[in-house]
Amino acid sequence: LKKQLISDGYNFRSTSDTEVIIALYEKYGEVCFEKISGMFAIALYDKKAKKLLLARDRMGKKPLYYGHLGDTLVFGSEPKTLLSHPSVTRSLDHTALDAYLALDYVPTPMSIYKGIKKLEPGAYLTFHEGKVSIRKFWNPAWDELHIPLEEAIRTFEEKFVAAIDGRLISDVPLGIFLSGGLDSSSIAYYAARLKGEPIHTFSIGFEEKSFDESVYAKEVAAHVKSIHHHKMLTGKDSLAALPQVFFLLDEPMADASIIPAYLLSRYTKEYVTVALGGDGGDELLAGYPTFQAERMFSMLQHFPQVIREGLPCKLYEKLPTSYSNFSLKFKLEKYLDGIGENNIVNRHMRWLGTFNGSDRSQLYTKSAQAEVRQNDPYSETKRYFAESMSADEHNRLLYAYQRSYMMDQVMVKVDRASMFASLEARAPFLDYELVEFVNRLPYSMKLHGMTGKYLLKKLMEGKLPKHIIHRKKKGFGIPVGAWLCGPLKEWAESLLFDENPMRNELFSSVYISDLWNEHQSGVRDHRKKLWNLLTLLEWGKRY
Repeated sequence: LKKQLISDGYNFRSTSDTEVIIALYEKYGEVCFEKISGMFAIALYDKKAKKLLLARDRMGKKPLYYGHLGDTLVFGSEPKTLLSHPSVTRSLDHTALDAYLALDYVPTPMSIYKGIKKLEPGAYLTFHEGKVSIRKFWNPAWDELHIPLEEAIRTFEEKFVAAIDGRLISDVPLGIFLSGGLDSSSIAYYAARLKGEPIHTFSIGFEEKSFDESVYAKEVAAHVKSIHHHKMLTGKDSLAALPQVFFLLDEPMADASIIPAYLLSRYTKEYVTVALGGDGGDELLAGYPTFQAERMFSMLQHFPQVIREGLPCKLYEKLPTSYSNFSLKFKLEKYLDGIGENNIVNRHMRWLGTFNGSDRSQLYTKSAQAEVRQNDPYSETKRYFAESMSADEHNRLLYAYQRSYMMDQVMVKVDRASMFASLEARAPFLDYELVEFVNRLPYSMKLHGMTGKYLLKKLMEGKLPKHIIHRKKKGFGIPVGAWLCGPLKEWAESLLFDENPMRNELFSSVYISDLWNEHQSGVRDHRKKLWNLLTLLEWGKRY
């Protein structure tokens, strides 16, 4: 873009990429946002027109909050910046609270604060003469590509390599987050080839074996011949990071993996300033177990109810409670929670989320229940599902994932954790041209039978070790379930049971006591519900 502007006669006074944005606006006006690729949140003031513009990147990788309060517009990357303004009141938005309890995050465009919103992705806001207007600058194409698998693999590789290559451009030291999973390993493989010299890769490991992936990360690092940096973490390391992590969460987000994400970012920053990660691969290519659960749900519809629901229930009841990562009992419980839903979006949001409608009605006090009685916490996800113009409902579902769970949970976790460590995290899978191409492919190239990420697995055959390509998804987590019965117990009990006006106003103490006692006795694994509540109550105490 800069080269083009120079050839058109623009004289740059700096080497800053920010000046390129100013030059683009001077030349093209508001159309300029369509020309910018990558991640950004932009505030641009036009002094002549007395007009403020706010813009957010296509995939919502960067956060942008704003509030239109009387004749004032406040904006920033974090709610805590807005809260310092005298026009902003710290009032709880009950609709957003209800969505948070259901989903583990507050969906865009809402925020947990009344009067504060998040700008939607691929859109820009204009503030002029006291009025706000919002326009989209990107609507993805949806016409399905009917091409052979071989051509799809070839084109996917071209776009994937270009996305990685563009994100390897850096004036400062750069590395790769390497978990040993397929997504990060694929990026490391191509980054090593593109650089033509050893790349730096980074991983962390845990003492708790069911949560530790470090053996795979080390194996991939040896395979791509990277300079690998690895650090084993103890429970004490994670617990020590809790105060910093909760400082970040000025809007509650109940993903405990933000703790290892921050620790990995902090460790990586000791060596480099920029890191590439594998975020987005699961939402693009149906990599989560929920997509296999959906296929199983569809197949079981041909069987009588006693089989399709009765057998999983009986198996669930016979299994012992386990606090290990993605135990069979945990997966069965989540599966059973969603299969009563006929709406595909509701079903998946229940599988991903925490408190369903029945849970929330028991959790709330009568006055809190009255505030949200007619609320549908999945309404924003359904809006994105409807917004996708794909003829295949499963491709529409993937887009809904990209616009909800990925944007408001996964990307928030990565952005907050990395930026707090002064590390820039880049996501090649979320290059918008790659996203647009993959979204237009037939769903069968993403979930093939019961094989998720089929296209990527076919591409990486012969490039990565076979067992790395086909190993089960592990996730990036910490042993919260066990810690709530040990090192986190005292902290959790103080939040759940000490005098707390917000908790007393919103939640039933009887229901919370039952959750806690069942978890402590090992009757049920309530880690997700308890972490959701603890994150909210810790946020309430601070903000």
